[in-house]
Amino acid sequence: MTTRIEETRSSTGKTTELSEDLLLDMYKRMVTIRKFEEAVHDVYSRGVMPGLAHLYIGMEAVAVGVCVTLKGTDTITSTHRGHGHLLAKGGDPQRMFAELLGKKSGYNHGKGGSMHIVDMSLGILGANGVVGGGLGIATGAALSAKLTGAERVSVAFFGDGALNEGIYYEVSNMAALFKLPVIYVMENNQYGEYTPSNKSTAGTGPARAEAMGIPAMTVDGNDVLAVYRAALWAAERARTGEGPSFIECQTYRWLGHHMGDQGDTYGYRNSDEIERWKKKGPIKRLKAYLLKEKDIRVEVLEEIDQKVQMEIDNAVEYAKSALQADRSEVFQDVYA
Repeated sequence: MTTRIEETRSSTGKTTELSEDLLLDMYKRMVTIRKFEEAVHDVYSRGVMPGLAHLYIGMEAVAVGVCVTLKGTDTITSTHRGHGHLLAKGGDPQRMFAELLGKKSGYNHGKGGSMHIVDMSLGILGANGVVGGGLGIATGAALSAKLTGAERVSVAFFGDGALNEGIYYEVSNMAALFKLPVIYVMENNQYGEYTPSNKSTAGTGPARAEAMGIPAMTVDGNDVLAVYRAALWAAERARTGEGPSFIECQTYRWLGHHMGDQGDTYGYRNSDEIERWKKKGPIKRLKAYLLKEKDIRVEVLEEIDQKVQMEIDNAVEYAKSALQADRSEVFQDVYA
């Protein structure tokens, strides 16, 4: 019988003292994700980028809160809404933008686009356009670590919609039985595409994890410090051989499901709801905490903002001028 751990403290509550460097690192990673996604929206809107993208704006605290607890050798799997995870784990904005624009110097040589970026050197085992597709890969990586004795933790990011895929139950069962070092991070952004979660999912994610004997925690996914504490708890369990953990992060995407959805295109939500969640935005909350509770000077944060903006602007220009992938290479670097 497991007990769910409810995490309700906010970033303004008492918590373990964190270094200024770590807090500023969290801030920079979240701002990097935000500005990257804003640039993606811009280049797509101007017809520069082929294909669609699913933006992570509003959900930055989840990826950052988890990834700052991970080591370079730890692995993650991502989703169709994966830019944030990849950047939080150390992905290169230039190579990512090059991939989005179909350029040869992109992560997948321009063949994968937004939903399939991989960087094995960073432990990024791939974003995945298949709903729930990363669950099996992350659990397999955890099994590999267990069998080889590698001190490595695996994280599977997935959305609330993926909770209803059969693979979730298969991998959870295996992870619990074998005590695999895996963390299941459910990003509950309230909608599976255009359907509210309460109309598609019975019960809760944590309760389903508990049914498999996996300890579960629910956190405010817009509070990077709450996510960070939860990820530390889960990572410690994994590293000490206690097995898998489940973290539900309650969050919200500000924009549409994809670039063709303006946010309420199909009438599935309204502007009042979107504005309510924007007031609880993760970057705004961390910034307020740093200014008020940690006495960080506003000039320090503004300098970070400016440097990140310059980095993203340079990444866009690099990608626009990079060589296009050649059609003759279409079958190169492809497993058959």
